[in-house]
Amino acid sequence: MAKKDLPRKPLTKTRLKNLILNVLRNPFNMIVLVSLIVLFCLIVIPLLTMIKSTFTLAEGELRRMPGHRAGEFTMYYWWYITLSNMSKAVLWKPLLNSFVCGFFTTLISVPLGSVLAWLMIRTDIPGKKLLGILVTVPYMIPSWTKALAWLAVFRTPTSGANGFLTGMGIPIPDVLAYGPVAIVLCMSMHYYAFSYIQVSGALRSINSELEEMGEIQGANKAQILRHITLPLILPSVLSALVMTVSKSIGTYGVAANLGNRIGYYTLATRMRVFIDQGPQAVGYAMSIVLVGLAALILMSNQKAIGVRKSYATVGGKGGRSTLMPLGAAKKPMMAFLAVFLFLAMVMPFFVLIMETFQITTGAGYGMDNLTLYNWIGTVDDAQKYTNYPGIFRHVEFWSAFKNTVKLTLIGSIITAICGQFLGYISSRGRGKWYGNLTEQLVFVPYLMSGVAFSTMYFSMFSIPHLGGLIPSLYGTFTLIVLTSVVKHFPFASRSGTANMLSISVELEEAADIAGASFWKRMSSIIIPLAKNGFISGFMLTFISIAKELDLIIIMMTPTTRTMSFLAFTYSQEGYNQMSDAISVCVLLFILVCYIVANKVGGADIGKSW
Repeated sequence: MAKKDLPRKPLTKTRLKNLILNVLRNPFNMIVLVSLIVLFCLIVIPLLTMIKSTFTLAEGELRRMPGHRAGEFTMYYWWYITLSNMSKAVLWKPLLNSFVCGFFTTLISVPLGSVLAWLMIRTDIPGKKLLGILVTVPYMIPSWTKALAWLAVFRTPTSGANGFLTGMGIPIPDVLAYGPVAIVLCMSMHYYAFSYIQVSGALRSINSELEEMGEIQGANKAQILRHITLPLILPSVLSALVMTVSKSIGTYGVAANLGNRIGYYTLATRMRVFIDQGPQAVGYAMSIVLVGLAALILMSNQKAIGVRKSYATVGGKGGRSTLMPLGAAKKPMMAFLAVFLFLAMVMPFFVLIMETFQITTGAGYGMDNLTLYNWIGTVDDAQKYTNYPGIFRHVEFWSAFKNTVKLTLIGSIITAICGQFLGYISSRGRGKWYGNLTEQLVFVPYLMSGVAFSTMYFSMFSIPHLGGLIPSLYGTFTLIVLTSVVKHFPFASRSGTANMLSISVELEEAADIAGASFWKRMSSIIIPLAKNGFISGFMLTFISIAKELDLIIIMMTPTTRTMSFLAFTYSQEGYNQMSDAISVCVLLFILVCYIVANKVGGADIGKSW
């Protein structure tokens, strides 16, 4: 008799009691239960709270809607952004701008990152170790820093000061210095790292014999790439495409630095205006639009891949990797890489660093225009240059530096630990309901841009809920840490899952047979073996939080400012040299921490995805 034909036992009180006791007495089941409850409270409830806010009339709108009461159901906010006379300026035009920037950024960055990954992994191009590091560095550089570097090179008098090229007498049109062209090129030079890291990981796992068999059959290099290599890496390419589109559509820092100066607004920059100035529910509604767009993009990706979600590139038979000779194309490819790295990294960041020593931007590098004031200037000289002393003598900078270190360390440690536990649940629960549910809940923050996600938490914790059971955390450092931790759950969980899948279940089963308890197995087997993966996951989160601006910008107060926010504020106020100096400090902080973690703990962000 088949198992499915056996009669099902009735759910008696005794059986129900035994099932509950089985959950409570089993440590793994308790971890699963607690994790699901925490994820529901930190992800689902805030999202529902924000959605509810868009249908609840706020007291501030009573003058626009006489005869109504605060707290009652309303469609006013959705009508305002979609059908009112202001809807074009509020939603439709910024939405179109976001689509334009996201589309062209993806069109440039995904192929660029994929080609670079192919050159680094599958060809015999020389100098791979150095080139691989240089190509990966842009991931560690904040995107808003690239916007400041762009301004340092292309800035025009439209924003009040000259940039490098304008100062040399080269006329730069505003259409190049600001707006969609500048935004797309800056974001492309940042987000190509996503496709590079993901595609390079997929290429490493491909057995070269697959390509060699195509060559034996008479296929040329172009046919091998098109019909063998590309289909095998297609899931990774599409995953990078989804990440790039969702990130670029919702980015704030680059769009604000390069767009606001000429009145070019995206959905994210327009949304912050309403969050800061009201009505806040309009900003929440716009945030939900961003979440909906990300969900549509994800579903399109799933449909594009089809029923088969992945392609097996590693089997039971041993594989090897044979590099493809570039032949006559080697020198042109090396020239392409040299030009790309010079234009994308060396030149703009040289200009950015040198601008920190200038008295007047765009006035050259003569000794009469060079100063250390922006770094170590005293208050006595402040009136001669700006309203602030040099950053190293300014109390605001050291407060922001302290907050940045606290946020990155506390947030990264908590996120990395949670990511390992979530990865353990996902890896050991694959094919089971709790494993699938954990992966789905953890994936929700991935769908949201930084501004949209922080808006959700801003809505949730701006006032007490449930009679004070959920407190108001508005303006506190705790809210910033909590938002940073939950937002980075998807990356930490993915890193943890990859880490735990590399640890065979047989090791735990052998320890279980030997009589080791669950916590003994965790402390003696899982944690020691997961150490390197934990460090890599920690650094992945550390870098993301250290350079974060979009996620925390609407939560900043004078006492919780970070270096990223301080640099953005100085840039908006016209203190370009000081803004650049703080940006250099952020970059050095990230690079030094990563190098130390790489040397001491073997951290590698490329292997933590």
